[in-house]
Amino acid sequence: MSRISYSSLGVARTAILVLITSISLSTTTAAGTSFDLQEYRGKVLVLDFWASWCVPCRRSFPWMNEMHEKYEDQGLVIVGVNMDAEAADAEAFLREYPANFRIIEDANGELAKKFDVIAMPSSYIIDRNGDIVERHLGFKVKRQDEYESLIQNVLADK
Repeated sequence: MSRISYSSLGVARTAILVLITSISLSTTTAAGTSFDLQEYRGKVLVLDFWASWCVPCRRSFPWMNEMHEKYEDQGLVIVGVNMDAEAADAEAFLREYPANFRIIEDANGELAKKFDVIAMPSSYIIDRNGDIVERHLGFKVKRQDEYESLIQNVLADK
């Protein structure tokens, strides 16, 4: 099983590059369709791990909807990876905090293990080449401009 390693500080920056092919994973979405990270090569991917019990996730979903709408035409794709053991918990969350981006389930934590997810939410920005260029632990409203700027920079780097 491939794992992504981070520095002792736990910070993923441009210097820590991991090809998406090395973390190739096919899993099944809640709708029963296949999900493969390789299908996003050439796009900027925000992979966001979340759970229904996560308070910061409630604040991140409206912001991710806004980013999705604002930058989709420039190649941004957001995929939310739900970590709830019970699908009903995720469904209840999504009724209250709808997602205008793709949601997949990872109840068994297979994808989360590959990314060494240690907090909720955990977001990874993956550039068009499949390299992880940023990792956020948690979500802070006061840092939204910083998060957006990172996305803009990765989108601009063609």
